[in-house]
Amino acid sequence: MRANRSPALSPCGEGTVEEERRWSWWQRAVIYHIYPRSFADSNGDGVGDLEGIRRKLDYLTWLGVDALWLSPIFRSPMADFGYDISDYLDVDPTFGTLEDLDRLIADAHARGIRVILDFVPNHTSDQHPWFIESRSHRDNPRRDWYIWADPAPDGGPPNNWRSVFGGSAWKFDTATGQYYLHTFLEEQPDLNWRNPEVQAAMLDVLRFWFARGVDGFRLDAIWFLIKDAELRDNPVDPDYTPDQPAYRELLPVYTSDRPEVHDILARMRQVADAFGERLLIGEIYLPIGRLVTYYGCRHRRELHLPFNFQLMLVPWEAQRIAAAIDTYEALLGPDDWPNWVLSNHDRPRVATRIGEEQARVAALLLLTLRGTPTIYYGDELGLADVPIPPDRRRDPLEHTIGPGAGRDPCRTPMPWDTSPYAGFSTVEPWLPLNPDYPKRNVAVQRDDPRSMLSLYRQLLILRRAEPALAIGSYRPVSATRDLLAYLREAAGRRLLVALDFGGREQVFTTTRFTLHGRILLSTHLDRAGEMVSGSLHLRPNEGCIVALAAH
Repeated sequence: MRANRSPALSPCGEGTVEEERRWSWWQRAVIYHIYPRSFADSNGDGVGDLEGIRRKLDYLTWLGVDALWLSPIFRSPMADFGYDISDYLDVDPTFGTLEDLDRLIADAHARGIRVILDFVPNHTSDQHPWFIESRSHRDNPRRDWYIWADPAPDGGPPNNWRSVFGGSAWKFDTATGQYYLHTFLEEQPDLNWRNPEVQAAMLDVLRFWFARGVDGFRLDAIWFLIKDAELRDNPVDPDYTPDQPAYRELLPVYTSDRPEVHDILARMRQVADAFGERLLIGEIYLPIGRLVTYYGCRHRRELHLPFNFQLMLVPWEAQRIAAAIDTYEALLGPDDWPNWVLSNHDRPRVATRIGEEQARVAALLLLTLRGTPTIYYGDELGLADVPIPPDRRRDPLEHTIGPGAGRDPCRTPMPWDTSPYAGFSTVEPWLPLNPDYPKRNVAVQRDDPRSMLSLYRQLLILRRAEPALAIGSYRPVSATRDLLAYLREAAGRRLLVALDFGGREQVFTTTRFTLHGRILLSTHLDRAGEMVSGSLHLRPNEGCIVALAAH
């Protein structure tokens, strides 16, 4: 029996949920995640850009999303495709100009769409002027802006810390005789966030973009921001197995999730709040009990949305997903707002992980759970990972970790139509297109009333029309093994969501309430208006939303 969610105490142990509250735009919003290199190419160089995104705003308005999150577009040598920033205050020429970004923001705002940028605070590029100064001399004023340490007695790295991208996290600098820390690539030296000057400079970056009209930031790798001041060795993970990446052989207790991170996030939140309703999202891969601490407390708020990746990580089984939802809901404080995501630029796409039939069920789940959902571009088409030939692979992980470790398959170009290069570009794109693009593209699916794209659009229309889906309460409902069911309710309106995770027909019944009402939407897009009484029959891989009769 799944327990009802009751109003939980916050991590600070305060308060209950108020009956009436003012909802922020980001609580009602659906966020759309764009990998800019792969969305739309406006200048014929095979790489997506800001002007390409701007030209597709009408599509995004038609689809019904409320905000765009762009992976990094700042000036960069592109060692890690923009996650190695050399200038936080300018746009990389790959994507256009600062004026192009201004136009995109203005045109998005004119359509009621917010713009969220990707901020990379843990590290810069090794080509950033700050690091060039830092490595120039031990006595340089910016030396302490990065994390430098003397060699170990044997001349090797200062400790056993490892890079997430493979090998030691330390790179020896022959000119100054010390090592610098890089949690990721050696071209991405870690900033020293214990230095007040670093904090001030990076907070000024946030202010610069907020003043320019940016509505929020997704904060990359935020749980790595502070490292142990004593540089102590990380302990060995007793549960490590050789099939895991070498990085996981050690428990990163001294290199991530340090308590001082929360002080910095509180300062970032103060900056955001000074500009009104601005949003801070945090990339954090931690157990859910640790993740929720990044909301902060009522008297000191941190992130609005620490990214919740459970739908990408938990095995795709009804009871496992149900338990994950209930645990998350129980851990949230009264001021904490949930969020959900199915795919992103670092992980296999949902259609690859669970198949296209269940990807339709996943879409209904994502857009009917309580909280703010994020859609990864192309998921609305059922786009799957694209096999990349060895000679076309671009991700540096192919070299640092090994063949097959790259993230290119989930970053491929958006297919827009049946023309050569799928309407993404007029030349060969930087990564291969999905081989099925003549059938799987926006133009074809837009004209098909039962396509995946039509399902996403109908879900977004319904979510906007039904406060119960956008801001309503969540209550789990017990169901049989392959079924997941829950109620969403607001202002007396009750909606039942029932999802079949199995490949066979299911019948949902309950003694908790009278099951009588009308189907609003099915993942098969063919049952709207059908009356339900006593039981709900679900076909294999089907999900339904039922408006229950007033009680």
